[in-house]
Amino acid sequence: MSNKNNPAHTLNFLNFDSLSLRFEKTTQMKLKFLFLCLSFFSFHFNIASTLSDEYRTLKAAVQKAIESPSVTDSLYRVLKSARGENPLIIGYIGTLEALKAKQSWNPYNKLKYVALSQRTMKIAVEKDPNNLEIRFMRFSIQHYTPAFLGFSKDLEEDRKVIVKQFKNKKFGNADDVLIRNIAAFMIQSDRCLKDELLLFKKYI
Repeated sequence: MSNKNNPAHTLNFLNFDSLSLRFEKTTQMKLKFLFLCLSFFSFHFNIASTLSDEYRTLKAAVQKAIESPSVTDSLYRVLKSARGENPLIIGYIGTLEALKAKQSWNPYNKLKYVALSQRTMKIAVEKDPNNLEIRFMRFSIQHYTPAFLGFSKDLEEDRKVIVKQFKNKKFGNADDVLIRNIAAFMIQSDRCLKDELLLFKKYI
């Protein structure tokens, strides 16, 4: 599998030192998969059936945010101002908040944005509880959030919904590449039951 499609352990960007609550240093590759996934998330915002130039620009900006806190901040402000009630946009905002936590050097700000990210993701899930992409975004973030922080309580629920959507082949706007990436990540997360692993392996 190419690096582009390999989700193996590249989301580990929420590591805290147990004493200082500082994030451990991570390489850029540890964020690659999450934002590669974001680049595949369809921007069907009930506006048009095809991507406009603005949405293509937005997708490119999300990828640039991996390496640029300034791009993260700018994109975050744009999405916040245009958020509306669309659950997927809200999910993007929550993911960017997790990235802002990673990029901050201040322990207080790190915790603040992790907490804010979880609240935002909760809103997105409540608005569209069966959305595979939103559930996967939250699962991905919580998977690498240390349990002692208390922000990883939705992992089992999200896993079950993701499994259900795969069983029912209800992938929403997710394309084949995203579906394959989600399946691979779920397998490598070591959080799935045996029968769930067999299900996900069918999509690799």
